Amino acid sequence: MTDTTRVEPSTGAGSDSVQTDNLPQPFREADGKGWIDLGPRDIWRDKENPDMLVPPPRDGGVLPNCRFSFSDAHQRLQPGGWTREVTNRELPISTDLAGVNMCLQPGAYRELHWHKEAEWGFMITGNARVTAIDEKGRYFIDDVVAGDLWNFEAGLPHSIQGLDQGCEFLLVFSDGDFSEYNTFLLSDWFAHVPRDVLAANLKRDVADISSFPQDEKYIFKAEVPGPISEVQRPTPEGRVPDMFSFHMETATPIVSEAGTVRIVDENVFPAAKTISAAFVEIEPGGMRELHWHPSGSEWQYWVQGRGKMTIFDSGGIARTFNYQAGDVGVVPRVAGHYVQNIGDERIVYLEVFKNPQYSEVSANKWLASNPAYIVADHLNVSTDFVESMPMNEKPSPVIWYDQSKVRKG
Repeated sequence: MTDTTRVEPSTGAGSDSVQTDNLPQPFREADGKGWIDLGPRDIWRDKENPDMLVPPPRDGGVLPNCRFSFSDAHQRLQPGGWTREVTNRELPISTDLAGVNMCLQPGAYRELHWHKEAEWGFMITGNARVTAIDEKGRYFIDDVVAGDLWNFEAGLPHSIQGLDQGCEFLLVFSDGDFSEYNTFLLSDWFAHVPRDVLAANLKRDVADISSFPQDEKYIFKAEVPGPISEVQRPTPEGRVPDMFSFHMETATPIVSEAGTVRIVDENVFPAAKTISAAFVEIEPGGMRELHWHPSGSEWQYWVQGRGKMTIFDSGGIARTFNYQAGDVGVVPRVAGHYVQNIGDERIVYLEVFKNPQYSEVSANKWLASNPAYIVADHLNVSTDFVESMPMNEKPSPVIWYDQSKVRKG
């Protein structure tokens, strides 16, 4: 919805006076910079992005857009579900990773297929059954629920089927230029193989395969399957040695003062040889501490809550973005940043990396590792001040910003 209400400048109070009529305006009280927006505008967008409408005074320079909402992505509707994607066409700064948001009815399939890229999945809600086979013929089958992960390396064929609850999930792919339209589908492949060749391969007559689909199926309806124990078909080569799924309940949380972080990389999920992630929760009044990642760009998916993030990309470049559930965020490799909870509910988001090993550098840990006099000389403070700064023996990635929110006792 676009609000075209015109707000007139007030009179008799000087040229800097602003009459807002309770509408957000591009005017910063702290230094008197900006003025009112006289033209047509989208008030809802301005309210969703207060730190873009009125940037913090220390923002500066030019940084590419680091936020895109799945709500602005094209929705592809299919029998039994839907899908939408955010790639580097929607978010050009995202060169490492792309994301697909998908939903399946109970029983519906994301059909048997494979990709040129590694696929890392996160179940947002509901439940599903995932199957695959590796290059040595070893089979995999598992049921996943909200919070669980799966990973299929490039070229490994797999499927996803909604169970009794149906499901919505996020897929992350190891190429920013990925598109779900370029998937290798079983139905599409077989439709392009001569019928006599296909029949010979399956050791059947051509008449026996007359019912095979003539075009891709992609997402389609089916019945909810029975328990794994009743339907699985083990191969002679046996089960894959490392499960292609990971149940989040088994991840050890890093419990901090204002939230938790669960790190899932190849150390705990050996099948994920391309992508790693952190599952972050931040309480109201808390923030993800100042840090950066040395081994890759950070691709975010926001599951819950409202937050803001300032990204520092060297050379005086800093830009603040606002995020909420359903948004994708990107932080360039080694760019310093933080995430602050500016809402009334817990923030839940994913940090995803095109790297099998998760890595980060904490600003607090960095300063605490230097002799006090070095830090004091750089910050123009006393060594006593430096020695009073945080020096956590254990990782503390989520800290309090608003001390009034600190729980007592």
